[in-house]
Amino acid sequence: MGGLKVIPAASLATLLALTPITSYAEINCTEDAMIVFDGSGSMSEMGFNTLDEPRIFEARRAVRRAIPQITPYRRVGLLVYGPGEGDSCSNIDLRFGPRANAAAPIVDAVDALQPDGMTPLSAAVEAAAEALDYRTRPGVVVLVTDGNETCGGTPCQLGEQLASQGEDLIVHVIGFKVRSDFFSWDSPEQAGFTDGTVAECLATRTGGRYYPAETVDELAEALNSSLGCAVIGRLAPLVTLRSRT
Repeated sequence: MGGLKVIPAASLATLLALTPITSYAEINCTEDAMIVFDGSGSMSEMGFNTLDEPRIFEARRAVRRAIPQITPYRRVGLLVYGPGEGDSCSNIDLRFGPRANAAAPIVDAVDALQPDGMTPLSAAVEAAAEALDYRTRPGVVVLVTDGNETCGGTPCQLGEQLASQGEDLIVHVIGFKVRSDFFSWDSPEQAGFTDGTVAECLATRTGGRYYPAETVDELAEALNSSLGCAVIGRLAPLVTLRSRT
């Protein structure tokens, strides 16, 4: 008679060990994404410990590790803010919009980045949303920043705007080695975020997530989590097998 044959624990463990399970399945990655990368001057400074490397060195390693795992399954674009000529609050550089297999140009751009200038993160996120045509199409923006708005932007207000006007736009924020610095604030909304970054508002108001990251490993994992594709039900067929006896 037919029936269910339960796999012994040892056999199940063996099957799991031998079965290739990627971190991010080739599903649920239909939405285009934009990375907004902080290239402001603070990225060239040291972290919490004066013996640490500049933040940009660690960020480059995390990008090299994470992005090649993501771009085979999702179209991704890149926008950088900070360095440039003229008014540093206007230095918002759309490198390219969402494209397939974008790992190489993203890694090359971050490797070549020389941090400088201010932090117009609100205007940069809005520009990335426009690149995604957020009013008519769903999309994902991932902001990587090490600090707070320093160009007078209002991330909380922008988050509300993106949520109300957008067609299912989600903004995730990765705070990399964020340090509170009262004298660097230039946002009327910053007072409520004395222990973090006001950019967190962009995530909470759009249904996204805020990821604090202090190490290369944590930054790489945050990139994978915010841009990668979730595994759904891949282990279920391994739990039981139908016997033919």
